Amino acid sequence: MAKKVVATLKKTDGKNYAKVIRAVRSEKTGAYIFKEEIVSADLVKETLAKKG
Repeated sequence: MAKKVVATLKKTDGKNYAKVIRAVRSEKTGAYIFKEEIVSADLVKETLAKKG
């Protein structure tokens, strides 16, 4: 699966994208949940700075 994501993120016909994966603690169980987002490379720092 990773190869497909990397291949689609490296297209040269537009903006550069990055896959952001963050660990978020669940309020119900206390376990960590991993949330994945694909964002523009320009917005990576802003995406990581926001909570939730």
